Amino acid sequence: MPIIGYPFIDTDEFIHLTEELDKHVRQPAVDAKIDDTGKIIPESAGVELNKDRFEEEFYSFFHKGNLSTIHLPVRRIYPRVDSELLANIRTKLIGHYVTYFNSRNKQRSHNISLAAEAINNHVVFPGETFSFNQTVGMRTKEKGYLPAPIIVRGELSEGIGGGICQVSSTLFNAVDRSGLQIVKRYSHSKRVPYVPPGRDATVSWYGPDFSFKNIYNQPILIRTQAKSGMMAVMMFSSDDINVQPRQIPSMGDFR
Repeated sequence: MPIIGYPFIDTDEFIHLTEELDKHVRQPAVDAKIDDTGKIIPESAGVELNKDRFEEEFYSFFHKGNLSTIHLPVRRIYPRVDSELLANIRTKLIGHYVTYFNSRNKQRSHNISLAAEAINNHVVFPGETFSFNQTVGMRTKEKGYLPAPIIVRGELSEGIGGGICQVSSTLFNAVDRSGLQIVKRYSHSKRVPYVPPGRDATVSWYGPDFSFKNIYNQPILIRTQAKSGMMAVMMFSSDDINVQPRQIPSMGDFR
């Protein structure tokens, strides 16, 4: 119980203040990445509020009154992927897959490009599970996704983000060829034209997800390309990786 007449700190208000301050000072770290020319763009560190030090200084200011101002203490946030790691795991192609789409369908092509870019340069560390939905995020108008045909309960209809299932399906086949462990994978209720029967991976923000686990002792790098009617996914790692690739049929085997 607080002593009558003695000032005290409202814990909930202090936590709210700390979170708001963190929002103002936080600058996320940026991972290293490979651009379209193959050049490595270096990483950059971020900053966040050092909440423990801020709490110490705030309580000292409040109870002892020995500070006239409080300088917000910050600490660095280091990126997950730096240039050295990226250079090491771009050396060995362990699996790839290519599908094709009608580039004249501008809205669907646009959605494919957006989703492909969202997973491009993503690194999956040993023992880590990759989730397509969590990595790409919700497909919304605010993020630039456009209405395009989607399959709902076996029927074609219009929906925001139509076309991204071609990205997840291409990724699934590249992942499967790489010998990685498939965790979640669901097929459409209707056959799709860009992969052989049973080789698709449907995704939906409020429904199915595609995920896989890196069972190797080396990180895996995902590289994508979506342009001129071609959707390609390439899986890379270091020369030290020992992969047992699987043979997966392509559309050419069914023509």
